[in-house]
Amino acid sequence: MKFADLRRFVLVAAASLGLAACGINSVPTAEENAKAKWADVQAQFQRRANLIPNLAEVAKGAGENEGNILRDVTEARAKATSINVDASDLGDAEKMAEFQAAQSQVGAGIGRLLASFEAYPQIQSTQAYLTLQSQLEGTENRIAVAIRDYNEAVRQYNTTIRTFPDTIGANIIYGAEPLVPYEATTEGAEVAPTLDMTTN
Repeated sequence: MKFADLRRFVLVAAASLGLAACGINSVPTAEENAKAKWADVQAQFQRRANLIPNLAEVAKGAGENEGNILRDVTEARAKATSINVDASDLGDAEKMAEFQAAQSQVGAGIGRLLASFEAYPQIQSTQAYLTLQSQLEGTENRIAVAIRDYNEAVRQYNTTIRTFPDTIGANIIYGAEPLVPYEATTEGAEVAPTLDMTTN
């Protein structure tokens, strides 16, 4: 092997190692992982949105108070499904906040509606209600897990683009921007809802 060939091999190997250490692969890998986790979050919110019409059918006979709560949930669902955040919007804090607020409103409404059903044994005893309640509770758990997984993927991505040596590739090659984590906060969530079961 000639010296020039050996030198070329060493330079190519060093360049390859340098590029690999600069986030050439780790930055897009972390970004794609975060986008995939966001798709999981959206799928779970869609599942919840799909269950709400079934909840409406079960609740129709529950009375005026529950009808008002149901109307609020239905309106919140309509608003939440009209706000779309795709993978290109994950760095837009304002759009993420709007999406989070709409989803929190749906979640709070479902919680009030399920709590109001607890007072009505005739509703609780129907198989349709029990099945729907189980599906909604399972969906809420899936949403929590999907949000946790998404936030962990965002944390990993944001850490990757800010730490050396990956920050070199992130900033020079990709122009990477941090992604926005999902903040599942509902105003007043620390206070249990009170239900007025009196009819006027």
